[in-house]
Amino acid sequence: MSKLPKRDGAWRVAVIPGDHVGKEVIPEALHVLDAVAPLCNIPARTECFPWGSEHYLSTGSVMPQDGLDRLRDYDAVLLGAIGDAARVPDAVMSWGLVQRVRKGFDLWVNLRPARLRPGMISPVRNAQSFDVVIVRENTEGEYSGAGGRIHQGFPHEAAVQTSIFTRSSVERVVRYAFDLAKSRPRKRLTSVTKSNAMNHAMVLWDEVVSEISRDYPDIRVDTAHIDAMVMYLITRPHHFDVILASNLFGDIVSDQAAAIQGSIGLAAGANLCPSGTVPGMFEPIHGSAPDIAGRGIANPLAAILAVSLMLQDFGEAAAADAIERAVDEVLVDGNVRTPDLGGNSSTRELGGEVVAAIGGRST
Repeated sequence: MSKLPKRDGAWRVAVIPGDHVGKEVIPEALHVLDAVAPLCNIPARTECFPWGSEHYLSTGSVMPQDGLDRLRDYDAVLLGAIGDAARVPDAVMSWGLVQRVRKGFDLWVNLRPARLRPGMISPVRNAQSFDVVIVRENTEGEYSGAGGRIHQGFPHEAAVQTSIFTRSSVERVVRYAFDLAKSRPRKRLTSVTKSNAMNHAMVLWDEVVSEISRDYPDIRVDTAHIDAMVMYLITRPHHFDVILASNLFGDIVSDQAAAIQGSIGLAAGANLCPSGTVPGMFEPIHGSAPDIAGRGIANPLAAILAVSLMLQDFGEAAAADAIERAVDEVLVDGNVRTPDLGGNSSTRELGGEVVAAIGGRST
């Protein structure tokens, strides 16, 4: 196993359903976690935290001031979705929980796999062999949070948002991406850049990629400017394997990759500190989707696949593989699909179908 549980001889999972569809998809993910429990070497115990927009509106904070301390004893955080823009500004919600956890625990890798699963038809041509993993730097870059506003309320109000790229942070995520590429059959890495316009930060990024690539002579390396990358991902999705990107660029490419695989409702992400000293955070990347919340039609597969990523991080390979196979089986069968996948099934029906494919019983 990659690590051992922090306490009590069980994997301890802090569950934050969050807002809107997060509260609908997380219960299905937990049913799946229960279904694969017999395949786990160590049992998993969950505890729910009601943090999000309601917590903010009642207390003035998205999560409590001691929230990080409370989460630190867990082995993982399973997050549904955060966001309620009609009542709370998005920046307040994101920086009040997601960015706070990422930076507070130094979860410097954001790992987002995307592939065209069996039974799915991509809206993009030549995507039959689409299978990528996006490695996104997760704690600084364009989302460092450095900057400020002055002269608020006056016509000459100004805002400054500063990107910060430190050599040490770039080096560690670049090396992680190369190690990942080395473990995959194609052994290919594409670095996303914009050094023709960002003549300081992205030049440093390119230099570090070039330096570290010398330690990996068996990895085929290429680079692409972000504006070209979003074109190439559409026109030749089969070309890519491991995609390495900064915080902003990785965010952009991840959503595009989700669309290529058929729906953002299939896209899960892992926020990791590879040392394993703090809990990782695992989540569907689709957001809180208030436009469909309460209708029972949100796709739970991304949340379910986030559980698979969490189990992979625990070293519970058999349980993680069982989830992956069950999701593929349900998609191939095609009888139970939510509207984003071209069907008319409910969140609960699709989640139950995955549980049934695993061999468990939906509750």
